[in-house]
Amino acid sequence: MSNTDRLSNAAEDAKGKIKEGFGKATDNEQMEAEGKADQASADVKDKVEDAKDAVAEKYNDLTDRDKDK
Repeated sequence: MSNTDRLSNAAEDAKGKIKEGFGKATDNEQMEAEGKADQASADVKDKVEDAKDAVAEKYNDLTDRDKDK
């Protein structure tokens, strides 16, 4: 995963935490729910990118092995 993706996901997570906290502080259930949704979205994006990285790493390992033969 690129550093840009990691920063973007971290920013979305932080935004979600701020929204959730603001929603709790102001008793705004909608804002709180939006914050939780933002955090969940960032978490899913991180997991998808981690899976892509794992596949790419495995592919690279396999293709490097083939070069040695």
